[in-house]
Formats: sequence, structure tokens, C-alpha cells
Amino acid sequence: MQVIIAKNSGFCRGVQRAVDTAMSVPAENTYVLGEIIHNSHVVSDIKSRGITTVERLEDIPDNATVIFRSHGVPSAYYDECARRSIKVIDCTCNFVRNTQKIVREQSANGKYIVIVGEATHPEVVGLLGWCSGPSIVVKDPDYDFSAIRDKDVCVVAQTTFSVEKFEKIIENIKNLCEKTVAVFKTICYTTYDRQLEAEKLAQRCDAMLVIGGLNSSNTNKLYDVCSAHCKNVFRLSGPEDLDFDKIKNYKSVGIVSGASTPMAQNREVLLKMEEKSTEVNATSSMADVVAKIDSESKFKKGQIVTATISEATDDGLQILLPFSKKEIPLSKDELDCKEYNAADYASKIGETIDLLVVELKPSLKLSQKMIKILAEEESLIADIEAGKEFQVECTGYNKGGLTAAVGTYSVFVPAKEVRPSFVKDLTKYVGKTLRLRALEVKKDGRKKEIIASQRVILQEEKEAREAAKAAKEEEFFANIAVGDVVEGKVERVTAFGAFVSVNGFDCLAHISDLSWTGAKAVTDVLEIGKTYQFKVLKVDKENKKVSIGYKQLQPQPWDLVAEKYSVGDVIHGKVVRIVPFGAFIEVEKGVDGLVHVSQIAYERIETPASVLNVGDEVDAKIISLDPEAKKMNLSIKAILPEPERKPRAERNSEEAPRRSRAPRRSDDEYSDWSEGSISIGTSLGDLLANAQKNNK
Repeated sequence: MQVIIAKNSGFCRGVQRAVDTAMSVPAENTYVLGEIIHNSHVVSDIKSRGITTVERLEDIPDNATVIFRSHGVPSAYYDECARRSIKVIDCTCNFVRNTQKIVREQSANGKYIVIVGEATHPEVVGLLGWCSGPSIVVKDPDYDFSAIRDKDVCVVAQTTFSVEKFEKIIENIKNLCEKTVAVFKTICYTTYDRQLEAEKLAQRCDAMLVIGGLNSSNTNKLYDVCSAHCKNVFRLSGPEDLDFDKIKNYKSVGIVSGASTPMAQNREVLLKMEEKSTEVNATSSMADVVAKIDSESKFKKGQIVTATISEATDDGLQILLPFSKKEIPLSKDELDCKEYNAADYASKIGETIDLLVVELKPSLKLSQKMIKILAEEESLIADIEAGKEFQVECTGYNKGGLTAAVGTYSVFVPAKEVRPSFVKDLTKYVGKTLRLRALEVKKDGRKKEIIASQRVILQEEKEAREAAKAAKEEEFFANIAVGDVVEGKVERVTAFGAFVSVNGFDCLAHISDLSWTGAKAVTDVLEIGKTYQFKVLKVDKENKKVSIGYKQLQPQPWDLVAEKYSVGDVIHGKVVRIVPFGAFIEVEKGVDGLVHVSQIAYERIETPASVLNVGDEVDAKIISLDPEAKKMNLSIKAILPEPERKPRAERNSEEAPRRSRAPRRSDDEYSDWSEGSISIGTSLGDLLANAQKNNK
């Protein structure tokens, strides 16, 4: 017997993805909406993991996890899951997803949707849920299409439908319709290839075995194709249905299987035929096929498999895997237990445990504890997918950006997503902690990647700071006014003043507003880091500027003069300015007194400069004081010994020099000064009276 197995066997890509997902996700509180695939063996394996299969979305509790199988679902299901906080793991086949998109867009544009397929098939039911307008489902080329004669029509096909029937239906629609007919050939190429190969194989073989679930649409299509070209076609849901006696006399047997049939079932069928090979003239071709299947891995990295405990030893367990009669060891280090005890596991022989496929080469490596680790990882990934910030250490970089990892997920941060501004040198981020938010999470089979951004976090924080600052500024300017007394902390100083933080806002205290007596440097008055009271001098809301003063809250020197000084007091001061009519003495900072030229000495002097110099320190007596007018008159001669007077005859005999007119006084320099001088309006009687008074 020659056995020929179709090259296009085993799971299609979409089914493989769905099965791998169901076998790897955490089982707790996880549901599959409808059978993951039309294969009872696979469905049973998934059920053994603790994942529940339900037929209605209503049967799934809120906050659970649901797997949408490769057939797809109506669009309303996504909205319902979002409303009930059900996490969706979407395993919709890419071909189906594309058909959904076509239906949605064409229906929205007013097209009448014709879906070629089985009305009760879950894929077709799902497609109908993406139509917003009229639609029909047809499977027979002889269907009465008169209802769509005057319609703009869009035709799509169930991805597993018969190619031959689809072509006939399209032809009939085009012949009938009077308007446009938009045809989208959405049958999966895998389906097409399997049907074509099945046709060719059926033409050359004496008998055909069609393996797949009895309710599998694509398997049923294969059966129809084979039956059209071969008289002896046998339908098998699995290896248990093989009746070898019915085929043992055929010289050549072809084997085809549906897209929902695992390669392992093909292998089991071949092994069962091999067991009977002593009764037939088996050819080497069958052994070659078996060897080929055996050489292919029955497991995928990251897949969770259910194994049976067969033995417990000091080193670990011996286990049996599905579709295998050979025991393999499981190291105690890979068990999820605090401390391994062989006796504890000896009592569990015959029980099953879930194991994660960690490595395939050079040998199969399984782990129980990694399932727990990955479950924790998936919980973290769920938070990341939901937009939660996460932190990772940057491990490297490439031309496009930075690289890192979260568990089994690789992390990539594009260069433009590192920070708001351009990053010229990416190397400086290696080894640094990145604050990230996911832009996209990819979980395509074994490839798991997170595309993330740090820029969005930094930008959001910047915008938040700016918004908070703006709000704070608005509140600040709404509650501040000229004349207010505020408390502020000196943050920094410049040559022209100090910047003071008042309720978090920078106000300027100009150096001229720090001291009544003048300050050479800001630090002569204020100390950085200390808090002082200030008076608000100016508020510019438009330009966001506030001027404040420190000296305005301090007493002016003249305010204390009345308490500190009295007429008759002798002061010690420095000559700070000389004018034609006298000299100004600095009594203290901010307080100057005038010594009139007549009060400098008893003898007549031409100018104050002939006796005094700026910087000279002198003693003088206060002879008049007016704090309100900020005037103090001083006399140096008043504290000098009075010279002896000469007899009048001697004074008269001496040639008195001609008295020169005193220079005119400036109006702003003690303009009311009169002591020690003679006013123009003084009478001769007044002079004589004064002379008599002096001679007494």
C-alpha cells in the first residue's frame, strides 16, 4: 500500500494562532466563545486546562477574559465586552478580519451585501454583524437573485467556501444584476490550495481519507471535492474512526485533512495503519511520511501542554505527553513547589499537570513554575496594554531607537519617542531607567513586543506643570495688589536686585528698594534662602511681573532722629559734601546735617573748602532740628573755645577788609537758613541791640 499525505495538512496559520493562544494564556476566569476549532480532540485538551467554552456572550461573567476564535464575531460583541469590562483576546483570522472590513465599508456606502456561505456558520454569523444595511446569505448557485436585480451589490465569500461554487454564484449574479457588482474573492488561499491538492490527489489514488471534525466546514468541502474525483472516500473525525479493513486492499491511499485538524492526528492515523502493515504490502513511502511527521515538532515554544505524571523520583518526575507513549523527565527545579518531595508527588501518579514549553532544541524543555511567572507577566502586560506607565532598564540601542525587555517581551522605544526634543546621542540612555507607556503591544505567536514611548509621559507632565503654573499665576494675580505686605523667600540675586518667591511666583525686589541708605550689593541687605516681609510696589498682570520693596517696610533714618538726637547734642560725623555756603556732615546713614559757613569757625573764612575736605571726620553741635523737614543744623565753632576779644579801639583801628557778598544759596539746599548771617532787611537799631547784648 502506498500512502500519500497532502502537503497542505495540519493547522492553517489562523487556527494555529488560536490554538496556541488558548493553550498558553492563563486559564483562570478565561472563556472561549464557541469551540476554538471544529476538532473535538483539541477542544478537549483546552477544556482540560480549565478554560471554559460557552456559546453565548451572556454566559461570560463581567471582568473575565474571553477568547474570540478565528471565525470572528459581530462588531457589537466588542462594545458589549468593553461595557462589561471583559478582556478580549482576539484570535480572529486575518482573512476573516479583512472580509469584516470589506463588509463594514461597503455596507456603509449603501451596497447590498451578498455573503456566499453557510448561513449558520459562525464566520457568516459574525460577518452579518458588520453589516449596517441590507444583506443576504446564499450557498446555492441556483438561488433566486431577483431581489437584488436593481441593487448595487457587494459579494464576499466565507473564507472556507467552495471555490467552484463561488465562481458559479458570481456568474449568476452578474448575469442578473442591472447595476454594479463589486466582487471580493475572500476565500482563504489555504482553503483554495487544499481543495486543489485534494482534487489532484483524489484523481490518482484508489481511496481517500478525509480527516477532520464532522462539523468543520472546510473539511466537508474537502470531502465534496474528493468525492467528485474518487469513488472510495472515507470521512474520519480522528484516528479512532479508521477501519483499516475497508482500505487494506487499495494500492494507493491519499490522506487530506481540514485546517482544524492537527498534524498529530494525521500521524496517529499513519501509525495505526503501520500497526497493520504486516497484513499488507506496505511500501517505504509510508515510513518516510511517518518519519517526516515525527521530525516535525508537535509542540510550539510558549505553548502550555497537559501531561500525565507517571513516576516520581528524587530528581523529579517522569511524565507522559499527549500523543506520545514515551516517558520524558521533568526536573524538580521546574516544578511549582517550595520544596520538592518525591513522596508527595508519588501520591499524584496518574494526575495531570500543565507545563509550559520553554525550549524545543536541542531537547524539549518543560516547566511548571514558568506558567506562574508568565501569568504574573501577563497581568503586568494587561496593565501596560491598558495604558499604565511602566519602567524598564535600557539594555541597548540601534539605529532606530532604544531596546529593553519586560519578561519575555522585547521593548522598543523609537528615537522620536525618547523625549520631546531631538536626541542626538542614544548611547547615554543605555543602563538608565526609562519611564514608558505602550503605544502598541504585539503578540503574534512567539513574537512578543512592546512599542513604547517616554516622550508622551514627559510631554504630559510638562503640560500638566504648565497648566498648574498658569492656574497658580491666575490665582496669584487675582489676589495681589499694590500696597499688600507679602512674605517671600530670596531664591537668587543679581547685580540689579533679588528674585523673591511669593507663593511660588518670582517677584523682583530692585536693589534701589532694599535700603533707605542705599545698598552696594543685594547681599548687604538680604540673604539667599531666608524669608522676609516685602511691600508690593507694582503689579503688571499683562506681562506677569510684580515689583516689591524691602525698605518700604523699614523705618527711614529721619523717622528715628527725634528719638536719638536733640538740640545741643554733640555728634561725630564725616564731611560728605561741600557747597559754597557750608558743608554737609553725615551724622549716620541717611541723616545729613548742614554746617553753615558761619558756623565752621569763629574767624571769618572765605569758603568752606578752605577749611574742610570731603572725608574729614568732625565733631559738631546740633543747633536746630526739624525731623519732619529732614533738616539738622550743626555748628563746629560752638564746641570750639571762644577766642579772646580785642578792645574796640584796636578793632576799629585795624583796616577791616571789605566784606564780600556771600554767594547766593541754592533753593534746594536748606533754603530757609538764616542763623549766623544778616538778612538784607535788618535795621541799624537791631544791630546795636545785638552788639549791646554781646558786650554784656
